Amino acid sequence: MKQKVEDLDWKNLGFVYRDLPYRYEAKYKDGEWQEGKLIEDSTLALSEGAEILHYGQEIFEGLKAYRREDGKINLFRPDENAHRFALSAERLAMPPFPEDRFVEAVKQVVLANKEYVPPYDSGATLYLRPFMIGTSNVLGVQAANEYTFRIFAVPVGAYIKGLNPADYIVSEYDRAAYAGTGQAKTSGNYASSLLPSVEAHKNGFADCLYLDPREHKYVDEFGGANFYGITQEGQFVTPKSKSILISITKRSLLELAKKQGLNPVERQITLEEAFNMKEAGAMGTAAVISPVGSITYEGKKHVIYSETETGPVTTKLYNELVDIQYGKQEGPEGWVQTID
Repeated sequence: MKQKVEDLDWKNLGFVYRDLPYRYEAKYKDGEWQEGKLIEDSTLALSEGAEILHYGQEIFEGLKAYRREDGKINLFRPDENAHRFALSAERLAMPPFPEDRFVEAVKQVVLANKEYVPPYDSGATLYLRPFMIGTSNVLGVQAANEYTFRIFAVPVGAYIKGLNPADYIVSEYDRAAYAGTGQAKTSGNYASSLLPSVEAHKNGFADCLYLDPREHKYVDEFGGANFYGITQEGQFVTPKSKSILISITKRSLLELAKKQGLNPVERQITLEEAFNMKEAGAMGTAAVISPVGSITYEGKKHVIYSETETGPVTTKLYNELVDIQYGKQEGPEGWVQTID
């Protein structure tokens, strides 16, 4: 059933799927991408032999549209999502969707569903989920030769509500292999994190923190977000690894941290160093920034700054990032595209 605007409680949306009127679809066939269009049908028809069902050729993205105070709509760095989507496609042996068409398709979906972009003061956003799947029939292990690209939209509340410190546990599992698909945004990486996440939630934790899959010595990332820390000297540090997702939020915060004089750097971070950070947080499109209250490892809890209060550096970074996204503050050139 299609979601009616009048039935939405903007301040209590949660982070759940809703069927909006329009989505965008394009198909790859005979060696090229066909012309795409907006459609109303939210279902997909697949053969039982479709590649996605057997060998997992699938990639996706996540980005948001923000209602400004003047009523216009902002997109935050959609060109970066388009580029990451292309990189993910190449890693999964899929034909990259043209980056300029990706951005244009995002804009079409937002404008077609613009009445569902939450009000400025609601704290909610319109979440966009572009994805691509292999659809041709296969039996042996091989890449598909036909693909479907879609973008749908959903009004959502915060994935993690507010700047409330959360407790994490170091996982005994690996999220992705060192030279595997960790840098691609593909469903298999998230499927492998489901069991650890279920176990973490069962034990009262917000999520897992994963270590590098080679030595289990260095911090990689959380199940659904990247890690950053503020050292005792006041430096913004974030892991550099071949097994973690390329993060647009991380790239943005590295620039903002430099502007704020935090001398940011990407490098390996030992688990012991992470325990001794002045502040730490999870960062990503859905999470935005979520402060880390504690990290538990081998039964011992290590509190980072506070389990009840957010540190000043994290608060300042969060406020500047969100203000740019909502148009309250001008960001670096090219970061925001206003479309309405």
